[in-house]
Amino acid sequence: MPLFGNTFSPKKTPPRKSASLSNLHNLDRSTREVELGLDYGTPTMNLAGQSLKFENGQWIAETGISGGVDRREAQRLRRRNQQLEEENNLLRLKVDILLDMLSETTAESHLMEKELDELRSVSRRRK
Repeated sequence: MPLFGNTFSPKKTPPRKSASLSNLHNLDRSTREVELGLDYGTPTMNLAGQSLKFENGQWIAETGISGGVDRREAQRLRRRNQQLEEENNLLRLKVDILLDMLSETTAESHLMEKELDELRSVSRRRK
């Protein structure tokens, strides 16, 4: 028994086995596409009879599909929608201003009626 030594000496752990026995992770992307056929192309889907494909981060309607809205029509609709939203905001602002004016006029009217009632009561007391 050593006086100043460490009595605890664990066994050395065996080396770990490779997580994957496949060497596919060593191949570069282009080789994997050629070997495994991983070239999927653009994603497409069909909604309500209209075929859409995903390009440059957006879903775009494929050309030649009947019943679809073309790009120019979509832009026209977006512009019209923007105009209607601006008009709606303007009308909301006008309604708010008119309500403020109405409340101000109503408050002034109530103050005038109150003053008129006070003047009538003062004039009655003098008689």
